[in-house]
Amino acid sequence: MKRFLLLILLIVTFLQVTEAQLWKLKRIEFAGGLGTTTFFGDVGGYSHGQNWAGLKDITFLQTRFNVNFNVKYRIIQDVNLRISLTYGILRATDERGSNEGRNFDATTTIFEPALIGEYYFIRNSAENSYLFNKGMGKDIIDLLESLDFYVFGGIGGLSYSVAANEVLANNALFEPGGFSAVVPMGLGGAFSAFPSMSLGAELGFRYSISDNLDGYSNPQYSSTNDVYYFFNLTVTYRLKIRKNVFPSFR
Repeated sequence: MKRFLLLILLIVTFLQVTEAQLWKLKRIEFAGGLGTTTFFGDVGGYSHGQNWAGLKDITFLQTRFNVNFNVKYRIIQDVNLRISLTYGILRATDERGSNEGRNFDATTTIFEPALIGEYYFIRNSAENSYLFNKGMGKDIIDLLESLDFYVFGGIGGLSYSVAANEVLANNALFEPGGFSAVVPMGLGGAFSAFPSMSLGAELGFRYSISDNLDGYSNPQYSSTNDVYYFFNLTVTYRLKIRKNVFPSFR
């Protein structure tokens, strides 16, 4: 009887240790995102007296899109290192803003490579479930156990090109493009819908070292550098890794 109980105890302990390490079999992740961009520059916007916390600057007129691709590597269970590539459009216009009479209008095409760290302050427990990883027992995985929440930050570069209307293009301060460093940071969440795939959403803030992303910077009116936001819906695929560390596509 004692031997039987000892055997049961050893089996339970082995399963617990094995399940705790299941995440290591899927350390490489590919993620794609599609969403909106919101830009805060020197073109467009409301005066501080008319605008509460910048909310009036979030308009359809100044909303465009972005698409990104990411490769992630899980250093430890709660920390990812991520290489991110993003293409997007930023829009800035004086129409219906505090400078309608100025009539500036700019559309900026951006390409942003970045190196980002992610910290998961809530990690889903489903990924360490043997049954879930085998495609069984999905019904017993509670929704809350399948959620991830994380914060991220890093450093990146931004190559940008500005297409301006005639009024802005003929201004003495107009510059058609360039390169800037950016600081990305934000918050995200994901739901593990399948053992190797999760669906999520991410809100990202970018602080630019440049004040010229809309092609215009006037020291008389601008006291801060340009910033922009991404809001993306994301799909993540976790690539299975064999014991010899090489990817397995089966």
